Amino acid sequence: MRKLALNDEILLKIEKPARYIGGEVNSVMKDPEKVDIRFAMCFPDVYEIGMSHLGIQILYDMFNQWEDVWCERVYSPWIDLDKIMRKEKIPLFALESQDPVKEFDFLGITLQYEMCYTNVLQVLDLAGIPLEAKGRSGEDPLVIGGGPCAYNPEPLAEFFDLFYIGDGETVYRQLLDLYKENKSNSGTRQDYLRKASEIEGIYVPSLYDVTYNADGTLASFSPSVPHVPKTVKKQMVLSLTDTYYPKRPVVPFIKVTQDRVVLEIQRGCIRGCRFCQAGMLYRPTRERDVEKLKEYASQMLKNTGHEEISLSSLSSSDYSRLKELVDFLIEEFKGKGINISLPSLRIDAFSLDVMEHVQDVRKSSLTFAPEAGSQRMRNVINKGLTEEEILTGAGQAFEGGWNKVKLYFMLGLPTETQEDMRAIPELADKIARRYYEIPKEERSGKCQITTSTSFFIPKPFTPFQWARMYSNEEYIARAAIVKHAFNDQLNRKSLKYNWHDAEITVLEGVFARGDRRCSKVLLEAYRLGCIYDAWTKVFDYGKWLKAFENTGTSMAFYNERERKIDELLPWDFIDIGVTKEFLVREWERAMKGEVTKNCREQCSGCGAARFGGGVCNESKN
Repeated sequence: MRKLALNDEILLKIEKPARYIGGEVNSVMKDPEKVDIRFAMCFPDVYEIGMSHLGIQILYDMFNQWEDVWCERVYSPWIDLDKIMRKEKIPLFALESQDPVKEFDFLGITLQYEMCYTNVLQVLDLAGIPLEAKGRSGEDPLVIGGGPCAYNPEPLAEFFDLFYIGDGETVYRQLLDLYKENKSNSGTRQDYLRKASEIEGIYVPSLYDVTYNADGTLASFSPSVPHVPKTVKKQMVLSLTDTYYPKRPVVPFIKVTQDRVVLEIQRGCIRGCRFCQAGMLYRPTRERDVEKLKEYASQMLKNTGHEEISLSSLSSSDYSRLKELVDFLIEEFKGKGINISLPSLRIDAFSLDVMEHVQDVRKSSLTFAPEAGSQRMRNVINKGLTEEEILTGAGQAFEGGWNKVKLYFMLGLPTETQEDMRAIPELADKIARRYYEIPKEERSGKCQITTSTSFFIPKPFTPFQWARMYSNEEYIARAAIVKHAFNDQLNRKSLKYNWHDAEITVLEGVFARGDRRCSKVLLEAYRLGCIYDAWTKVFDYGKWLKAFENTGTSMAFYNERERKIDELLPWDFIDIGVTKEFLVREWERAMKGEVTKNCREQCSGCGAARFGGGVCNESKN
């Protein structure tokens, strides 16, 4: 019987002790003496967030199908336990075995959002692993990063031994076999890293040199040793149907953010929104076979006891067999108390018909994401959504019994004017007016339109990667313009307005497009006590400002300048398939307000067709 890393006295002191004890349904136990590689898979945030992440569930299942590997999970301890572990000198441990993470061969950290970066340092620190890769010895685990933020790994480059760029199902087996081979040949840590850098999709930061121009921009980025590739190519699973998928996902003891079965129906998106990083990174769009999805749904619900199933995709409406899949789920689980969740739907007649079958319309609200209030601005971002379509969809929803609508917009988009800002509350008001056009006796009470704005953050590998951001004060001023304009609307009593935190936005902007010099800011912020920066109640902007000041780093340099098209960018050494020429073309089209058709309507020549699969091949079949 395994011994828990935390004694009863500590477990009784802390919030939600079930975060740390492991032993959940479907978690995997193995004999550590009978495996060759121990892999700790980490989500650097609290358990409830990490347990909701599908990517880790997929890799956890894949690794544990291999007899020679035992993959365990680790999450960031919440601030109450963090203090106790430091005081009592308790090393960070994995949930399954409760063994210290420092004893593992690998520590894999998924990087889902920039504001978890100080938690990466927390995890390393509590594990007793030197924060900087150059300080580690052969006794330390190899620290590997992956996930969407790994597509600009440079702000974290000093802290990771290697990064995995792309879909995790492709070259991990090769990477682990190389580790076993290097170990059996008595190879050093450096021997392994040099050989690993030659595997397609693997980036080893310590094997590259970086220089800067006098103005602070990047001058050069190149390998420092022979045989290391100049370009790191994204790894891509072309056949989602034939790859790994967790039919027995781990079921948490406590309620987590997404307490349901998640069925990934496709990867990628055909839409081409110019602000959306995921839409570019995961091209081409690849669908899972509908028959396989039906099989997975039944197995996963049976194996977990969950009462809800969510169809996961960047744009669920674009899955070609969605109606067939939803009809099957409705029929198969009729009368069994299973709820079907359909996020990321476009609000049209088909989607509303689907939702009417799977939701209690009197209890749910609908979500629209127009992203911009004016048609001009929606054309700039290539949203592919007209005001007429928005109002028609809202009208159909209201007539179908919905009376609550959530609207999501962005402020600070390229070329945005005050007229564009005021168009946000004006559009919300038009939607409310559409509701009140319905005869009073046919309405479902008063309508409620909740509008939220986040601030635009330019991301690598998007057509807006060259765009400027603004200061914290400027973002607040823009939100104030929108707020005041809401007060001028006819239906203001039916309208509610929320806006995102501008302080977090400017920090996220720095680390989204930062270079290696940003690592010193991260280190200093962590030294000053910054962790859980994505959590408003913990976030301390003052400490971050102090970290920038102490390290002599300019936030404005990274955020408040429009980059030149020919500037060398920190992530240019990564090849995601989508070409820079295409991104430049889309940037220029954005400046002219020109719309680019979606991938199924017309190929835009983005470069992803060279992968030879997905939506790019549909016209050939």
